[in-house]
Amino acid sequence: MEQIVSHLIEALRELASSQPLFISMSFGFGLIVLESILPVLPLALFIALNLLLFGNGKGFVLSWVATICGCILSYSICKYGFSNLFYRHLKNHSKTSVIVDKIKHISFPNLVILMAIPFTPAFSINIGAGLSKMDFKKFFFALLISKLSIVYFWGFVGTTLVESLTDITILFKLFSIILLVFLLSKLILKKFHFE
Repeated sequence: MEQIVSHLIEALRELASSQPLFISMSFGFGLIVLESILPVLPLALFIALNLLLFGNGKGFVLSWVATICGCILSYSICKYGFSNLFYRHLKNHSKTSVIVDKIKHISFPNLVILMAIPFTPAFSINIGAGLSKMDFKKFFFALLISKLSIVYFWGFVGTTLVESLTDITILFKLFSIILLVFLLSKLILKKFHFE
């Protein structure tokens, strides 16, 4: 099995190197943006491929920017395409109105932590933020810092969830990054006063 994976990765590297760098990177970028709209696609695989094909530095930045762009696209589709229709149907459902209000007014640090946890479905956060008409600046800054841990987790930890969860050093690094992201969100909160 390892040989098959090795041969597949080598074939992908050859394919990527035979194309202009812009085209190869655009394809890696597009896959991650598409995953933000179609969450059934494997984000972990796409990030890992970007890191393998373009190196840790370029692959990381490419995946991070693509994830942010995809989340913004998903958020914008929901906010500008469906939120008015959603609010028209919401008038008769007071419990749903309360939930939407809580989503809209979630604290910035809590939003960052929620987005930074690798197993939180990003698509549902994007939809909830868009439909609740959450402030874009708050959503954007939360994305910028929280997606660092997501790309780190899925890229450097690898695509195999079981292997990731059995290595205590990786879990410690992930916890450290989430703590750092939380502290960074507190600093940004003080500067921009999102609440």
